[in-house]
Amino acid sequence: MEWRIERDSNNQTLVFAAEELARYIEKIDTAIETAILRSGSGKTLRNTLKLQIGGKKLPKVEDAFLDDAYCIKVINGAGVIEGSNPRSVLFGVYRLLYEFGCRWLRPGQDGEIIPKKSLTECAVNISEVASYRHRGVCIEGSCSFRHVQNMIDWLPKIGMNAYFMQFSTPFAFFDYWYRHTSNPGMEPQPASVDEITAMAGVLTENIKKRGLLYHATGHGWTCDPIGLRGLNWEKKNIEITDKQRKLMALVDGKRDIYKGVALNTNLCYSNPATKKKIVSAIVNLCRERREIDYLHFWLADEGNNHCECENCKDTIPADYYVQMLNEADSLLTLENIPVKIVFLVYMDLLWEPQKEKLINQDRFTLMFAPITRTYSKAFYNGDDTQVKYNLAPYVRNKLVMPESTGENVARLKLWQDMFKGDSFDFDYHLFWDFNYDPGGYESARILFEDMKNLDKLDLRGMMSCQVQRVFFPTGLAMNVMAAVLWNKNRTFNEVTGQFYADMFGSHAGEMDEYFKSLSKLFQPQYMRGEKEYTCEESAKTFEEIPGLLNDMMPKLNIRYQLETGVCKKKTWFALILHSQLCFFLAETMALKAKGDQRGAEASWVKTLKYANRIEPMLHELFDAKYFIDVVGRPVRGVGNWE
Repeated sequence: MEWRIERDSNNQTLVFAAEELARYIEKIDTAIETAILRSGSGKTLRNTLKLQIGGKKLPKVEDAFLDDAYCIKVINGAGVIEGSNPRSVLFGVYRLLYEFGCRWLRPGQDGEIIPKKSLTECAVNISEVASYRHRGVCIEGSCSFRHVQNMIDWLPKIGMNAYFMQFSTPFAFFDYWYRHTSNPGMEPQPASVDEITAMAGVLTENIKKRGLLYHATGHGWTCDPIGLRGLNWEKKNIEITDKQRKLMALVDGKRDIYKGVALNTNLCYSNPATKKKIVSAIVNLCRERREIDYLHFWLADEGNNHCECENCKDTIPADYYVQMLNEADSLLTLENIPVKIVFLVYMDLLWEPQKEKLINQDRFTLMFAPITRTYSKAFYNGDDTQVKYNLAPYVRNKLVMPESTGENVARLKLWQDMFKGDSFDFDYHLFWDFNYDPGGYESARILFEDMKNLDKLDLRGMMSCQVQRVFFPTGLAMNVMAAVLWNKNRTFNEVTGQFYADMFGSHAGEMDEYFKSLSKLFQPQYMRGEKEYTCEESAKTFEEIPGLLNDMMPKLNIRYQLETGVCKKKTWFALILHSQLCFFLAETMALKAKGDQRGAEASWVKTLKYANRIEPMLHELFDAKYFIDVVGRPVRGVGNWE
């Protein structure tokens, strides 16, 4: 039987949406053969699915290009999918397939579940608009081309609408993977800067094909424009010219690359030549790369290293920053380049400008990046947001960055008092902190609460700065993040219940309790260094973990042996390996809490060796480098910034 799929334009995302719909329909109903056509009659025919941009039945949105809404009217497998933009039509396609029983639990083909049904059974009547405009992922971690490609392909399937490729070339993240810097058991296969640049180009095409909002650059504007490559955070002995040195910040009596890292080096922003180089570089890039929707202009990736020269010392960095933002906007406006510029509220820039104001606020998007916050507490805590904080004044290069959520939000409010434009949270739940919660449950709950209440902080969404391989043990956090960013009215229990049901079937309730227990027993607050490291009570709690694992492991093995579906079989296999990793880690942390530092370090060697050993078996799910880097901190007894 033939089924027609009609689309109302040749837009590449609409073409892709039609192809995806056809591909999945033929997998679901093997009696169907699809034919993709350009719409002509304007009527909905029998055995026809129409895809179109716009429509009278769509919910209203503020900006049809940036905001996502769809309307699905399908009876007996025939009908219409309307979207506020081509990307939203693609979202509507995946939502139709979801209602038909498809599931995408994680990136990659082995993360999807496709039912076998007759298309004529399909009836869907849904009209929705996303709760938040910004729903994106930023590249971080150690990753291959395939890891990122799978992530980009997966994002629209769960309703996420943006991808951020950091830096002029995202070299560091791919380099970590291809050199296997932390895993001696994997053979290094280094990729050159040119090869990684080519990979990024292909990935950008994949982003645009899906209509995702493309975010670019970020850090690097304080080094690339003066001839220093900002490729990674490795310390290097870099020769600099006298001309470059004159543009650099004067810190502790010298102008130099800060601690050997170009990306972390600020410049002398009172110097007109410095500002001109930065602003010219921004405009040139926007002129050359019209595919960029959001260009991120940030200062150095380090705090307390701003210029102390006579011309700079009496003006705080945010004022110089706003000057450059306004200059870039003026030049872009002259050339009629519509790109949005994202400015950063982060480190020293948490302290708002005292003299300058952003002029053309429609050009800019505020990005709140509270990197030093705690993840033991959600941002919005009802009456806590009304607390008056005695905020410290700006003292050049002697700032103490806020850890409490309340103080971070209080600093955000001071920026928001003077900037009324678009904004989003840029947060790090899935960068390092989730590693402190091997059960994945409590960290997912905090992430969910943060996302649900972004509007109460006058923020319009989230760009998640995160490792790409964040699906070990389950990927619960990413799925709940996507769910609540699309619909903030959902509850945590509702979303987790559905996710566990999709992943574990009849075992969902038991696995829910298992992950809750793991989260509680591993004590994320202890792992974050927010409790005393020598603690008898914590040691006893860590010693309870092997009993929980011993009860669960035989069940995991049986379920793995009985499972025939590719997606779920890989899930059970991953959980077997995860349970063994938890055995090693529980022993390590129990010794640490008992005050046996030597024993803890010896046990940690076993833990990290096991993590490296299992990574090749489930590399799509588990970033061993970041697990080792992050969890090694509490073992050594140091915090995130030591």
